[in-house]
Amino acid sequence: MEYLQYAFFRNALLGILIISIAGGIIGTYIITRRLVSITGGVTHACFGGLGLGYYLGVSPVAMASVFAVASSLGVEWISHRYHVREDSAIAVIWALGMAVGILFVFMTPGYVPELNGFLFGNILTISSADLWAFSIYTVILILFIAFFNQLVIACAFDSDFAKVSGMRVRLVSYVMTVLVAVCVVLTIRLVGIMLLIAMLTLPILIAETWCRRFSGIMIASILTSAATSTAGLMLATLGDVPCSAIIVLLQVAVYVIVRVVKDMSLRKLMQ
Repeated sequence: MEYLQYAFFRNALLGILIISIAGGIIGTYIITRRLVSITGGVTHACFGGLGLGYYLGVSPVAMASVFAVASSLGVEWISHRYHVREDSAIAVIWALGMAVGILFVFMTPGYVPELNGFLFGNILTISSADLWAFSIYTVILILFIAFFNQLVIACAFDSDFAKVSGMRVRLVSYVMTVLVAVCVVLTIRLVGIMLLIAMLTLPILIAETWCRRFSGIMIASILTSAATSTAGLMLATLGDVPCSAIIVLLQVAVYVIVRVVKDMSLRKLMQ
């Protein structure tokens, strides 16, 4: 508890809790709609924005945000306009973002010291400005889900049926895609590009082992993410090891345990 007297540790703890809420909501949507790959595509497209930001001498996070939103909207537009499968469009965006990022990082004079922070994450560097950005985004996300809950669920589970029913599927898809992109950018500072996908998927996979309703999965994943992330932060602080790696390892361990327990329970019921 003595670490709580330090501002950077309090910021890290608050950042974990806020991102757990946003990650649980966004993760439930992308898992339900089977769009995990778009998260990877947007995540790696952000690398292009980071490289361009360093090269131009502007905020890398701002440029990553532009690239993330543009790439996510590009995937939706290409898939609808040219009837291309979303995974194929994502592959193009993924490769383009990484290529642009590598090119501009190479062209940037000198060494880029903060690049490892974006690649692997350093939660202890979260500032008060980051917390405000996380909080504002999470409030907007919660309000959107609260007002358009039924429409989001319908689009997530069966977008074709929702479209035939006259629902505004295209609008919801674009808005949720942008929200996914913004979540990716904001979470980069938390766990880095390499481990971001795990943070947005593992808590949901753990939650859906026992839950079936959309809201139940969302709440359970938020609690799971908050618990494992807080425990990972504590263990990483005590052991002086990378926090992001410990968080993901904990989540993988919990997922394995939950699956084993669920399988054992099913076997007992069948006997």
